[in-house]
Amino acid sequence: MLAAALPSQLPSPDTVIGWSEALTRAAIHGGIAVGAAFVLHLGLFTLLRRMARLSVSQTDDLVFTRLRQPLLWSMVAIAVSVAAEGDPLIARIWGMAARFIEPALFGWVAFALVKAFAAAMEQRTEAYEDELAARSRRTRIAIFSRTAGFGIVFVTVALVLFGIPAVRSIGTTLLASAGLATLAVGAAAQPALKSLIAGIQIAITEPIRIGDFVVIEGESGRVEDIRLSYVVIRTADERRLIVPTAKFLDASFQNWTRQGGGITGSVVLPIKPGSAIGPIRAAYEALLAANPDWDQRTGALQVSEAQVGSIELKLVMSAAGPTALGRLRPALREAMLEWLREHMPEALCDEV
Repeated sequence: MLAAALPSQLPSPDTVIGWSEALTRAAIHGGIAVGAAFVLHLGLFTLLRRMARLSVSQTDDLVFTRLRQPLLWSMVAIAVSVAAEGDPLIARIWGMAARFIEPALFGWVAFALVKAFAAAMEQRTEAYEDELAARSRRTRIAIFSRTAGFGIVFVTVALVLFGIPAVRSIGTTLLASAGLATLAVGAAAQPALKSLIAGIQIAITEPIRIGDFVVIEGESGRVEDIRLSYVVIRTADERRLIVPTAKFLDASFQNWTRQGGGITGSVVLPIKPGSAIGPIRAAYEALLAANPDWDQRTGALQVSEAQVGSIELKLVMSAAGPTALGRLRPALREAMLEWLREHMPEALCDEV
């Protein structure tokens, strides 16, 4: 009986021929649509590249490079959608896949647009003559672009998941009990929301900027990157400190480059009482002027303390940044000790 039942379950030759024709027609229509999308994309970006060559700025090339792949697959999706209007088989297959592909492509294009324009705007800051304005703009671009990117990814994932009927029913259930869900999600996401708000607040109030030299909890270094939840600080020995963003709003810290790029430091030089200070000051000013790390803002020799056995001379100097100051201070200390050894050895204290 089983052998007799099997032939009746097989499709008839006419059905097989019909399926074959439908598949062939769908393949031809889909191939033409995808090929047309590739040709149109190639022609469009060829024209855009030629227009970009006429521009002096490199911003156009940067934006086009970022948008090339997202727009290619978006145009393919549009072409398949157009082909689905005239082919039932493509319409059936595309109808099942489009609920996932379309939101993903939309999110990809939006994310690429945000990152492309952020990179283009950041590139323009390289031409700024005001270093503070450039660092301020780069900081705002970085924080706001990452915030927008996070929002785009969140919405895209939500739209893709809501394309699944089971997930959609769960979402409906959660919306029905929105009060409890809001409390639960709010309690669980409080640290993340606090960091997000702190990142946006830093972008607006600017207590720190990318490139600032800061001291926090006994550690010092340059602000290398500002994320929504943490700040990366590069120390002089190339370590990276990961500091929560909220800490820069909740705790005190030092920002040495808040108002300007230059910083001031000093070196203490002890000499014996009774030594002439005038020649030492003249030698210090000459040595300071000859050092390329000095930015010519501040340079002075002060008597900071006078004791029974020694007099402390404070050599005040300034540099364009912490790195330059780190080279300038030991160089001037060594140069002054060498000058004292050659010209005024009697002024050197025994402990020096």
